[in-house]
Amino acid sequence: MPEHPQRNAELLGIYVNDHLAAATGGIELVGRMIGVHRGTRWQQPLEQLRDELHEERAALRRVTEALDIPVRQYKQVGVWLAEKITRAKLNGRLLSRSPLSDLVEFEFLASGVRAKRSGFETLRIVAEVDDRLDKAELDRLIDQAHRQYEWLTDARREVAAGTFGGRPGAAVPSDVG
Repeated sequence: MPEHPQRNAELLGIYVNDHLAAATGGIELVGRMIGVHRGTRWQQPLEQLRDELHEERAALRRVTEALDIPVRQYKQVGVWLAEKITRAKLNGRLLSRSPLSDLVEFEFLASGVRAKRSGFETLRIVAEVDDRLDKAELDRLIDQAHRQYEWLTDARREVAAGTFGGRPGAAVPSDVG
């Protein structure tokens, strides 16, 4: 068996399981958002995102297998349940959906995708010292997450402008071309 100079294998197991659980929560959130935005211009990109999230979760499961990390099902269930509970949160309206809900969901999703990209970047760093990880796949997942984040950032800005007024482009940093 080859020697792997990777350190803190137990901590890596916790880390990967946390990202795997977050992937489950992201899939649930996007599924809910698709239902809300059915028939709108957001439906197709959200469906594509959901498909990519499923594929990314499968990639994380391959990481757990490659590194012999046991999948902690209680984390999966906990995040799934937490996502369901957040549906009951109040956004200024008791019986109907608030426009603030769309903004909060797009913001939360953008933040989650940014964290996911960081997770893939961390695994890519680990791949430098552990040849059981597929560097090319991790590079592809990093690029995919970056593209998702850019789309979600634009969508979030549009939803914010639609909710409160203003121009989505007003939030674009001046050094971004």
